[in-house]
Parts: sequence; structure tokens; C-alpha cells
Amino acid sequence: MKYAVMGTATVGRAIAGRLDGLGHEVTMGTRDPGATRSRATPDAYGNPPWSAWSAAHPGVALATFAEAAGAAEVLVNATSGTASVAVFSELPASTVEGKTVIDIANPLDFSRGMPPTLDPVDTDSLGEQLQRAMPAARVVKTLNTMSAHLMVAPTTLAGDHTVFVSGDDAAAKGAVTALLVEFGWSAASIVDVGDITTARGTEMLLPLWLRLWGAFGNADFNFHIQR
Repeated sequence: MKYAVMGTATVGRAIAGRLDGLGHEVTMGTRDPGATRSRATPDAYGNPPWSAWSAAHPGVALATFAEAAGAAEVLVNATSGTASVAVFSELPASTVEGKTVIDIANPLDFSRGMPPTLDPVDTDSLGEQLQRAMPAARVVKTLNTMSAHLMVAPTTLAGDHTVFVSGDDAAAKGAVTALLVEFGWSAASIVDVGDITTARGTEMLLPLWLRLWGAFGNADFNFHIQR
């Protein structure tokens, strides 16, 4: 499968590296590939320069957002949540038409400092905004309620824990569920919450997740739904 991972920070690298390791064809999208390649210092999240990461993942290509999207069968939104709608709205319609867009981002607003707030929240969600911006695409919200390392290696955390899936298209959710199983999630741990409006609920878990992160001092935890 050909994937475009939009965004080159922590989450994008985790997803792209895992997809590459599973044998998929992966291109990472960025606004300015030249600037990304030439950056010699760690990014704002402490990730090493692209050149160092790329050397360890030579099978992962780098391109503009539009080039990555156009060549892909499936897109993954790993951009900053406050920029996601702008990034995808600028893509030619032909690059997303009929494709599944896996939305992993959260609309975290840091403008008033820490902890961040959500925008939108309650009556809307980033997942819904992306679906409205790309009506011909099939947006599926998932993996946004945990740290990047658990997204792609869930068995590194002992015990049962849950990943949520939201989206309007049943076939797209089925394909994303199959990918989650590839990542190592068990079928029992995957909860289909419903249509894309249910992304409001999963995005609103982030304020709690951030507080738990502060309380625990690390991100080695996840939510579990016990029935």
C-alpha cells in the first residue's frame, strides 16, 4: 500500500517508520522539503534533524504535501492540529478524492500557554472539519488518544488498552482497523465509536490525557474500556 504521512514531527516519524518496517511504500509530506532536509538542529519537539532520521529509514521518501498526497492511496494526518485544515484545504481535490484520510491529530491550542485548550471543542471536532474540507475523501479518526510510541507498538504497554475509531464510511473504517491490527492492536482492543461526529469525544479525552501525563511524569499509559 502507498501511504502519505503528512507531517514530519514525532507522530509522523513514528507512523512512517512503522509503515516502512511493515513493507508499505511511504512518502512523508512537508511544506518545504528543502528546508526540512537542510535543518541541522533538533525540531521544536526535540526530534533529531531529518538527515539523521532519514539515514535510519532510507526507504521513506520526502516530498511536498501535494506530491505526497497525489502519489498515495491512503493519507495520514500527522500535522499540527491547528494547521491541519489549512494543509488539507490547499491540496488539489484530485489528490484526496476517494481516498482514506487517517486523522491522528488533535486541535490543541497553545496560544494561552500550558496546558493547551481545544479548538474546536464540544460542538465540532478536527475530524469533522477535515471531512467538510474534503467531502470526497473518507476521514477516519483514530490513534489520537495516546503517545506516538504506543500508536505503533501497543504491546509495549502491559495489559489491555483501547484504540478508538470514528468515521462515516464503513469500508474506510474497516481498512483502518486492518492497519491497526498490522500495528499490533488486537481486534478486541479496537472500539468503533460511530460516525465522524464521535471524534468530538475522543478529541476531548486529550485534556485528561495531558493531566495524566503531568501526574505520571511520562506517557507510558493509555485508556482502557472495560465492558
